[in-house]
Amino acid sequence: MSNIIDNKRVTTEDDDLQYVVLCQKGDTEAFTELVERHQKKMLNIAYRMLGDYDEACDVVQEAFLAAYKSIKKFKAEAKFFTWLYRIVVNFTKNRLKQRQSLTRHESASMDESADGQNGCAACLSAASTGNPAELLEQRERAAHVQKCITALDVEYREVLVMRDIQGFSYEEIRDILQIPDGTVKSRLSRARNALKDCLIKVIGDL
Repeated sequence: MSNIIDNKRVTTEDDDLQYVVLCQKGDTEAFTELVERHQKKMLNIAYRMLGDYDEACDVVQEAFLAAYKSIKKFKAEAKFFTWLYRIVVNFTKNRLKQRQSLTRHESASMDESADGQNGCAACLSAASTGNPAELLEQRERAAHVQKCITALDVEYREVLVMRDIQGFSYEEIRDILQIPDGTVKSRLSRARNALKDCLIKVIGDL
C-alpha cells in the first residue's frame, strides 16, 4: 500500500512539472490545472492558520496570483507543491501581521470571530450524517479545536497544521518552512502540548 501511495505522489509531482513547463511557455490553462490540483489543501492550511474561511479564500487567491506571476522563476530543483506551499504560508503570515497591526488601533470583536469560525465549521460538517444533537456537538467541538489552533503562536500553528492535519512528512515541512528537522520536531511537540492544554480548558479532559 505504501508503494502505491508513493508512486501516486511521484506521478502527481511529475505531472505537476509538465504543467509548470507548459505554464512557463504561456499556457494559462496549464496553471488552471495546477490550481485545481492544489487549491483544496492550500485553502485548508490558510483557514487553519487564520481561523476565518473568507479571509483564507482571499489569501489563497492572492498567493496563486503571485505564483502565476513568478512561475517562470520556478526551478525543478524543488517540488512544485513545496514552492507553492511556501508562498501560501508566507502570504498567510503576512495577513496575520496585518491583523496584529490593526488590533493596535481597533478592538477585536470576539462575537464576529466566533460567528466566522462556527459558520465555517458548519460548512465543513454539512455533509455529515446523524441526529441534530450529534451534529451540533461535532460542530461545537470543531469550533473549539479551531479556536485553540488559532490561539497558538504562528510558528507552532503552521507545523501542527502541516503535520497533524495535512499529513506532511518532517522532511516536507522542513523544505517548505526552510528550518532544520530538529526545529520542526521541537515546535510540533510544543504545539501539541499547547493545543492539548487549551482543549482541556475549553472542553474538559480528553
